[in-house]
Amino acid sequence: MPRLNKYIASTGLCSRRKADELILEGKVCVNGKVINEMGFYVREKDKVTVDGKTVRPLNLEYYRFYKPAGYITTLEDEKGRKTIYNVIPPELRHLKPVGRLDKDSTGLLILTNDGDLINQMTHPSIKVPKVYMVTINGKFTEENAKAMLDGIEIITDNGEKKTAYAETLPIDITNKSSVIQVVLYQGINRQIRKMFAKLGFEVEVLKRIQHAIITLEGLKKGEVKIIKPKQVKQLQSYLQKIQIQQDDSEKN
Repeated sequence: MPRLNKYIASTGLCSRRKADELILEGKVCVNGKVINEMGFYVREKDKVTVDGKTVRPLNLEYYRFYKPAGYITTLEDEKGRKTIYNVIPPELRHLKPVGRLDKDSTGLLILTNDGDLINQMTHPSIKVPKVYMVTINGKFTEENAKAMLDGIEIITDNGEKKTAYAETLPIDITNKSSVIQVVLYQGINRQIRKMFAKLGFEVEVLKRIQHAIITLEGLKKGEVKIIKPKQVKQLQSYLQKIQIQQDDSEKN
């Protein structure tokens, strides 16, 4: 039997954390009775409602998508720009992306209707690694790598100042251009481009090759492939391990 918050998350309505808030606000009923108990377990025959509407678990789906350049990561765009939903097959357009890639970037996007997983992989408090291959115009140095690791102050799209961090691994360095593997644990929009810009570089190619333990391997641009149940379980275990490690670290 699942806990009530997990049951609500499995309906695709929201994440487990948001479900906790709904329960505390008295918006959740089981068999017509308001439930405020966080550890309440739902039986198979129970009827669960949120704000008076019956909710049921979804058939959870997980896919990998190789985003091509020229598309933004959103369902609709007020400016009329093309979105990833112009590429994704119609039968999968009910799925949501885990995080974003900007219009000019390519690479891995995980698509799912699992709100709990989306929250786990994108919440700022959970440091899930995202790996990119980046080509810049110019020679990337050890000093540049140290600066990115120590933190570079950038301006967010909201005009706020934030310190952005990145781990880097030089792959192919010349005087005219450099290919670098970049690992992020933050989720600031256009973070990589802004960090390199502060160092005087322009990003020519930016491709995400991995998110957590899910990789781009075996995908062609514009292609979508299912993430097998075994991989989903491995991903969930990996995320749980990260959460436990971070909780232990905060306690110490």
